[in-house]
Amino acid sequence: MTPGARVSAAIAVLDTVLAGEPAERALTNWARSARYAGSGDRAAVRDHVFDALRCLRSFAALGGGQDGRALMLGRFRAQNIDTDAIFTGEGHAPAPLSAAERQGGRRPTEAEARDLPDWLWPHFEAALGPGAHAAAEALRHRAPITLRVNARRITRAAAQVDLAGDGIVTRPVDNINYGLHVIESERRISRSNLYLNGLVELQDASSQAAMEAIDLPRGARVLDYCAGGGGKVLALAAKLEAAWFAHDADPRRMADLPTRAERAGVRVRLCQTPDLAAAGPFDAILCDVPCSGSGTWRRAPQAKWTLLPERLRALMRLQCEILTQAASLLAPSGTLIYSTCSVFMEENEHVIESFLNSAPAFAIRETRRWPISDRGDGFFLTHLSRDASHFDQS
Repeated sequence: MTPGARVSAAIAVLDTVLAGEPAERALTNWARSARYAGSGDRAAVRDHVFDALRCLRSFAALGGGQDGRALMLGRFRAQNIDTDAIFTGEGHAPAPLSAAERQGGRRPTEAEARDLPDWLWPHFEAALGPGAHAAAEALRHRAPITLRVNARRITRAAAQVDLAGDGIVTRPVDNINYGLHVIESERRISRSNLYLNGLVELQDASSQAAMEAIDLPRGARVLDYCAGGGGKVLALAAKLEAAWFAHDADPRRMADLPTRAERAGVRVRLCQTPDLAAAGPFDAILCDVPCSGSGTWRRAPQAKWTLLPERLRALMRLQCEILTQAASLLAPSGTLIYSTCSVFMEENEHVIESFLNSAPAFAIRETRRWPISDRGDGFFLTHLSRDASHFDQS
């Protein structure tokens, strides 16, 4: 595909996404219908689409419209790229610019330049204070790609050498024991020997740091209550001998976990909801709860445009419910661990406060935040503990 044809494809995908289709599905459907597109073409179209979604408001202002064509026009204007070299109408390239398009577009306002819905900006300011502007700017750019080395099976230094053999250049992430930041050939990861054999996993640096910050005793019975694909329980299992359990409200999300666990050399027992009481009590329960994902929106930028106030309130209710449910499965002196990939106080400190008001036997042992940065995503972690004597008397 020519550069112009790739832009035309991105315009078509963006129009589908703007009509309500999830971005990943729209890209998959396009790729299936475009058998002629090679891996480089698919990667380029994906980059166009995600760049436009990250910077939706500013690109729309620069491009003078709200459709895919205007967004791509705005993208090239933002990068000072000659639009006439792309919008040629030749072959499969987009049609030349009209007179209105040439005269349209304007410099984004301060609010538009943040590339956030207006209603969300106060939430960023309340949670991040002076760091809100830097966080919003970070969400306008691609996220770093980070690998977690499976310490059970290989050292980080050896993993770097093996990855280099596959053409993947990495460097260690500071202050993380097992993290490698990929700085070259990231799209080769899924075909690399280490990835295919479970010696490395894709995991954000902040998420890795949070899992390393969880201190559990050897031999503990540990439940990942909202396991999803199981990345966090595998990260914990890589550093500690314990009895590992995983649960998710939608068991289909855990479908690949047995294979991933076997590949990683660990055993994780999957639990359906009715089985949890019999499997417990647990010495530690990790509740990595469903959330807005605001700390990860550069990876899933469509989410920042589709989140609505009522959805945020519904998430807060669900998060409180999950903590309450998990607490009932905890051993008397166990640890309840709450985490989100959100930066909002509403989903973090406010949820913890609400839970503690309903469960006074618990207290905060430790709370940590990781900012959205060029190192990793936004992440929140709290350890809650309960006094055993209080539990026995209740």
